[in-house]
Amino acid sequence: MSEEKNEIKDSEIIVSDNDTKIESLLETVSEAEDSRNSRISFEEFTDERLLVSHDAFGNKQMKIKILEVSDETAPIKWKFGDRVKVNKILVTVKHLSTQEVEEGEFDIEAIERELAEKRHYTSTNRWVPASDIKNGYVVGSRHTTLISDASALDYIIF
Repeated sequence: MSEEKNEIKDSEIIVSDNDTKIESLLETVSEAEDSRNSRISFEEFTDERLLVSHDAFGNKQMKIKILEVSDETAPIKWKFGDRVKVNKILVTVKHLSTQEVEEGEFDIEAIERELAEKRHYTSTNRWVPASDIKNGYVVGSRHTTLISDASALDYIIF
């Protein structure tokens, strides 16, 4: 009789272990469902097409993600609005014909200094309006201003 009780206790322990495993799995499933069912507001929604720019022939797409910004305050805020000075970016270029993706990190500040030294001019405007930054990416209309010096030094061909 005592042996039967031990066997029952052992099986209860195993069952309780399975119950805790099942409960933990159910918790992760419910968390995943919660994240799937959560909705974003209209103001937070960003259309992917807004963040992508195309080359002249329509063969490539480019996206720019901001990696680092300067802590400088923008001069003449009343005239130009709330702006951010960008230091580093990550450029992603997708070739549409081959679906090949290239990525490169650019230190815009260093490239701007190098261009000023070598060519005695610079064309970059690193100040980007805060409204043109969506989810950490720069709106497509601002891409040329951020990569103009890198293009002048042939670091990027787009």
